[in-house]
Order: sequence, then structure tokens, then C-alpha cells
Amino acid sequence: MARRIDYYDDPNAPAANSMVPSVNVIIENDAGEILMIERSDNGNWALPGGAIDLGESMSQAGVRETKEETGIDCEILEVLGIYTDPKHIILYTSNGEARQEFSILLRGRATGGVPMPSTESTRVRWVPRAELDALPMNATMRRRIAQYLEPSATLYFD
Repeated sequence: MARRIDYYDDPNAPAANSMVPSVNVIIENDAGEILMIERSDNGNWALPGGAIDLGESMSQAGVRETKEETGIDCEILEVLGIYTDPKHIILYTSNGEARQEFSILLRGRATGGVPMPSTESTRVRWVPRAELDALPMNATMRRRIAQYLEPSATLYFD
């Protein structure tokens, strides 16, 4: 199975050979739980998201990726952050792509659907805030969630 390996400020990381704009979508339900997936390519928990395809907007990509990975329909409400840290390299073992991070964090609102895993997610669940720290998660994903949870946060970019 193809794997995704995240490196952060790691001297053993491969040199980046691509940069692909992508989105992550944070959706909170009425109970204050956050929609999360367990990624099938590395076992880490993450916000739903993925690459923006040619011919679609970032909002369209967020809606599509959320539906594909979680079964949840959503609408996009706002941009929360832009993450382009060159220290974060994502290696895809299927093709040797070593991608520099370029992710736009969007806040969405669920409009329907039922949580269900896909080929990209082994589990989908609404995670209470108190359980977030216990989930295995890449540090850069944890940073996105922490930025969202910070009550005084403004648009984040790096």
C-alpha cells in the first residue's frame, strides 16, 4: 500500500520536488466535537482535506474532499489560515513525490450526510475537544486545530 510520510524540520527528509495547493476543513458540531478522519495511508488522525483539482475553487475542493473522506456534506464559511512551511515535507511512497506543505485551512458547517470511512480514511468520527491530544496526529495538523481553538485567533499564515 502506498504510504504518506510527514517530515518536519528533519535532516533526513527528502528534498521537496513539488508544491500542490490543498485544503483542510474543520467542522464542529453542536456538541463542540470536531470532524476527524483516521488516514488510511499513515494511521494518523487529521482534518478532512486534500489537493485542489484544476478547475475547482478552494471552497469546492473543501466540500468535495470532506464528502469523499467522511460522508459529510458541508458548506465553507471562512478561511482560517494558510500553511506553507518549507520545513514540512510530505513524501508519497507511491510515486516519490516529496511535497512542500501548502494547505489552506477552511472552517465549514455540516449540512447533511452520515459519517463513513472511504479509501482515504479508515475511521471517521466527531472527536470531543478533550480527546484531541490523545489521538496520533502530525504536529502540523495539531497546529491547525490549536489555531482554530484559540479564541483570539486571526487569519494565520506562514
